[in-house]
Amino acid sequence: MATVSGIRGESAVPSARGPLSALVTDALTSGPPPRPLPAPDTECEQADPYGDDLQLALHVCYELHYRGLAGVDPLWEWDPDLLRFRAVLEAAFESALRADTRGAGRAADLEAELDTMLVEPLVDTSVGHYLRDHADWGQLREYFVHRSVYQLKEADPQAWVIPRLAGRAKAALVAVEFDEFGAGRAECVHAQLFADLMRDAGLDPVYGRYVDSVPAVTLATVNVISHLGLHRRLRGALVGHFAAGEITTAPSARRLVQAIDRLGGGAACRHFYAEHIDADAVHEQVMRRDVLGDLVAREPALAPDVVFGVRAASLLEERLETHLLDAWRSGRSSLRLPLSGPSRTAEKDVLP
Repeated sequence: MATVSGIRGESAVPSARGPLSALVTDALTSGPPPRPLPAPDTECEQADPYGDDLQLALHVCYELHYRGLAGVDPLWEWDPDLLRFRAVLEAAFESALRADTRGAGRAADLEAELDTMLVEPLVDTSVGHYLRDHADWGQLREYFVHRSVYQLKEADPQAWVIPRLAGRAKAALVAVEFDEFGAGRAECVHAQLFADLMRDAGLDPVYGRYVDSVPAVTLATVNVISHLGLHRRLRGALVGHFAAGEITTAPSARRLVQAIDRLGGGAACRHFYAEHIDADAVHEQVMRRDVLGDLVAREPALAPDVVFGVRAASLLEERLETHLLDAWRSGRSSLRLPLSGPSRTAEKDVLP
């Protein structure tokens, strides 16, 4: 069984998925900088901004700002050549997001955007509904693997926005983060609760363990938060993205609890999602009234960026949901590297 220190340690350098990610991983594993990286402009022009190669390259660059990568010199974090390389990747990704969210809308759209996220669809077509009503245990385990890329560092990227806020917005966001980080209790940190869930589901809880297994659509949902968090100019978008997550988590967590109960999942699996039902219902109101309300009142020019963050969150989650449902409904694994272990619904199969 992995220890907490193992969960929180450096992850392995993932395998490259194309020329962009190969340039990054080859450089990082060649020793300390400087090692000049070629300009990635040509490769970026040919790469899908949502595709495996670009998204993995971004993930590797961003991971240097979290817990690092095993065997990679820490000096790479602020290497000028690597940062220039990353900036080209980020420009391609952000440009695609802005184009696909139709310019992020106007300031007057903010309340409407948030209200829309509270409306349940008339037809139950979400991944949460599928997991609740139709999924087998193997598909639920796959879902945990997809979510592990973010959940094992839950709330870390949002913490970058704290020094960029002021007044009530700052105080309220810190209060939400305090809950995410376990209210001072290490065993209650949400990332630790998810590691406990992974163990309970017979999965490896080590941080970054499944990066090689997940597709680009999963990496993009995490990369966008890192991108928004690392750039002060995008602080409004980061807060919008954060609010979108808090608004939508409580109902989706309720469905996950029902799915776990139906499939006979363990107590730690259930506890992670049950914890988010009440907590995020409160966080939704705090984020909407105290964080967003105060931020936009102080800096009205940030309202379009807040809408961009909300829409970017929705867009990338919809892309992931489409991928998951298409795979499962056609009888395929949703992962690049399918899991071994139980895939049939049976309580005796749940715990290793």
